[in-house]
Amino acid sequence: MRTERATVVLRHRGRVLLRRWAGTPGWELPWSAVGDDPAAAASRAVESTGVEGPVTIREGAPVEIDDRTVYPFLVACESPETDDGEWVHATEIRRRETPAGSWRAYSAVAPTVESVRGDRTQGSAAVSVRALEVLRDRAGEGADWPALVEQANALLEARPSMAAVMNRINRAMAEAAGTADAVALERATRAGIDRALAADGRAAENATKRVEGTVLTLSRSGTVRGAFSAGDPDRVIVLESRPDREGIDVAEDLAEDADVTVTLDAAIAHVMADVDAVLVGADTVLADGSVVNKVGTRTAAVVAAREGVPVYAVAAVDKISPATEPVLESIDSEAITDREAVAVECPLFDRTPPDLITGLITEEGLLNATAIGERAADHERRARWKEPNPSEG
Repeated sequence: MRTERATVVLRHRGRVLLRRWAGTPGWELPWSAVGDDPAAAASRAVESTGVEGPVTIREGAPVEIDDRTVYPFLVACESPETDDGEWVHATEIRRRETPAGSWRAYSAVAPTVESVRGDRTQGSAAVSVRALEVLRDRAGEGADWPALVEQANALLEARPSMAAVMNRINRAMAEAAGTADAVALERATRAGIDRALAADGRAAENATKRVEGTVLTLSRSGTVRGAFSAGDPDRVIVLESRPDREGIDVAEDLAEDADVTVTLDAAIAHVMADVDAVLVGADTVLADGSVVNKVGTRTAAVVAAREGVPVYAVAAVDKISPATEPVLESIDSEAITDREAVAVECPLFDRTPPDLITGLITEEGLLNATAIGERAADHERRARWKEPNPSEG
């Protein structure tokens, strides 16, 4: 007789939750028997762990394992507090004693090159961690070095406009290139995930002193969100951030802790007179200090300059690129219109020149042009892992 269960991959800060496997010395992913509704069973499994703030990301395709049908769900958690279990890197599923098929259930909802390429809702810091998870998982499966190089190159090509993805993948590969094996790369990607999350957190903390009075932001940046959480703004104005309008969700999220107003992108000049500072994230900071970010950032900076309002970009040092020219992604014209009588230009990012940016706030503090150039050179050196006898300094 076949049984059905919903298995939940709970994710928090690059790790997943494993709990003790009842009656054994092993570990398992949280699960619950399915009645009529797999989603309801997944909710019961989440509730049994006691975690707070869960948000279902997606449901994977059912997995047939021996006499069971498993419905996998990926659920993000804001807090690590749980009634039992341990937060571990996902590759521990393979390393520890776990029920048959646990890795297959995880893989059904794990990040992939395709999900990294298609992610239009998360900021580049979060996307870079997902990219590291993809490479970590492939290394954890014991792939040979040529296959790992192929995987790394696919991730580098997936989001060429996001320096954090490029730099963090390059650093992991550079650190493992000396031995060129999966064990070294899994170790490097694990360290890279932890380092990335810590850097983003410190950058957010350093930005809190700029979060005073009325602050305007746009799009979605986990680092900016962290700055607002740690700071105490009187009011936050969020642009809707077309074409995906992720600013709506950001505003709703921020409204739990602050006085928040969401407004049209086109209303930027109208609202700027009431703003004390503009705080934005950055998908990439070019070697000259230019900021590549969600389209509308340059407009906000131009209007802010007209009104004498300071503009700060907050980002980890890993978002600094050795490039001098940006890669500006666009999306399908259907995001604006499907009418064929007109040409459509739908950029996803724009470039804000350094003279419009008051300062770049990082985990190292406020960086000047010289420091930005030095960090760009460091990243350029790490990108040479593909060359014969690469060295990591």
